[in-house]
Amino acid sequence: MTAKGSLVVGQSGGPTAVINRTLAGVVEAALADDRVGDVIGLRHGIEGLLGDDIVDLRRQSPTFLHDLKDTPSSVLGSCRYRLRDDDLDRALAALRRLNARWFVYIGGNDSADTTHQLAVASSAADYDLACVGAPKTVDNDLIETDHCPGYGSAARFLALAAMEVSRDTEAMRRTDPIKILEVAGRHAGWLAAAASLGRRADDEGPHLVYVSERPHSTDSILDDVGATMSRYGHAVIVLSENQPDPGGGVLGSGGQPRHVDAFGHAYYDSPAEYLVREIRARLSLRARWEKYGTLQRMSIACRSCIDADEALALGHEATHRTLAGETDVMVVLRRESDDPYRVTIGTAPLGRIANAQRLLPPEFIPSPRGGATEAFRRYALPLLGDPLPRHARLL
Repeated sequence: MTAKGSLVVGQSGGPTAVINRTLAGVVEAALADDRVGDVIGLRHGIEGLLGDDIVDLRRQSPTFLHDLKDTPSSVLGSCRYRLRDDDLDRALAALRRLNARWFVYIGGNDSADTTHQLAVASSAADYDLACVGAPKTVDNDLIETDHCPGYGSAARFLALAAMEVSRDTEAMRRTDPIKILEVAGRHAGWLAAAASLGRRADDEGPHLVYVSERPHSTDSILDDVGATMSRYGHAVIVLSENQPDPGGGVLGSGGQPRHVDAFGHAYYDSPAEYLVREIRARLSLRARWEKYGTLQRMSIACRSCIDADEALALGHEATHRTLAGETDVMVVLRRESDDPYRVTIGTAPLGRIANAQRLLPPEFIPSPRGGATEAFRRYALPLLGDPLPRHARLL
């Protein structure tokens, strides 16, 4: 170890198409500052700190940072570990052993909680450690920021996927007339709403979009499907992964989750699979469902250029802020203009962001048969980067 202070950085939560660009920004800015000695990466987030599983980011190949910017997922590895009270002393002791003066953690709501806890604990222990969070989540549900790195790329992926599935379902309507796309988002419908951004006419899919903010009964959804089939002869449906029914449970789950993680997030059986069974049984129509899983959040093939640029800039800024002594904050994006699209970078207190969730505001919530609202289109389309393609249609 050198006599200079160390900067420690980790990644946490679900990997994205651009989280490695934020890491690259953090490391680039750290390497360019003479005050920084070791630049230490935590393998698998805070678990790497507690388990002494670290990597020297100064001793990587000459092309590492260049290649990192175009590498999907989380190169350091990730985790979903919630700090316990008895972890905090161990974590601070490990940071002291590393001579850490600066700590940057890249992640979402739960990662903000981890960074906030370390900031509070280090202050209480009179340990001079600056802790800054860098945002990341495809769910786009962090408060205090206009949007989150990772969201633009995932939204672009799903908008393109929905456009392409719509073309395929239109072509195959005589044998496979109904397709349901189940998308991520937990309890926030930002991704489901984005899947309809490529729709340019009423007869184009996705014809029906359901978001977590608006409960729907199985009967009402089947009514929508029947009406869509009568009008167009096929139906493409977008459904949030935790789509609620009017009773507050996830459709088809019986109210019972399959798994609950350390942060209390519940995981349920697929509501899309359930609806396919109901459509087949009650409407006597052939239906299929698809869920892109991890691909929708971290595929780099459909990465948004805006998302990529902002993720890198936020990494640079996170390092600059922590080196300036700011602590217990997250770097965030502030929108200055929709047209032309323009944002600036600021900060917000981690204590306000941790464990909070931003849902779609009313003006962004689509009616099931209406597609993306104009307010949501103004908000979301710039985040997708390059314009979406225009598919050929017969007159």
